Amino acid sequence: MNPVIGLSLGRVAVGSVALANPDLAAKLFQLDPATNPQLPYLTRLFGSREIALGLVTLLARDKTRRNLVLAGILVDAADAATGYLAMQEGTVSKKTAFTLIGPAVGAIGSGISGLVRR
Repeated sequence: MNPVIGLSLGRVAVGSVALANPDLAAKLFQLDPATNPQLPYLTRLFGSREIALGLVTLLARDKTRRNLVLAGILVDAADAATGYLAMQEGTVSKKTAFTLIGPAVGAIGSGISGLVRR
């Protein structure tokens, strides 16, 4: 499968879970919605962003798709940096940080692979 299509479908899937069931999504990322009542709100924001980015990338062609993949790489880099900062600040454990950083780094790799594959 084309890495861009796979990444875009993955964004839609992860975003759908985050939007439909934010507590489940938070738990999958090893976050604790019970101790942070605002977490479902933020998880839904993340979910809607992922769905939108995934869908517009799937629908786009040529240069527009390339630019959306680049935007996705930047978003994923920011997500990875946010996970790292949370670990440094002590708001998440190292184990949780790697659960947050790992998928973001994987998405960066998929995006770059999709750009190179063209």
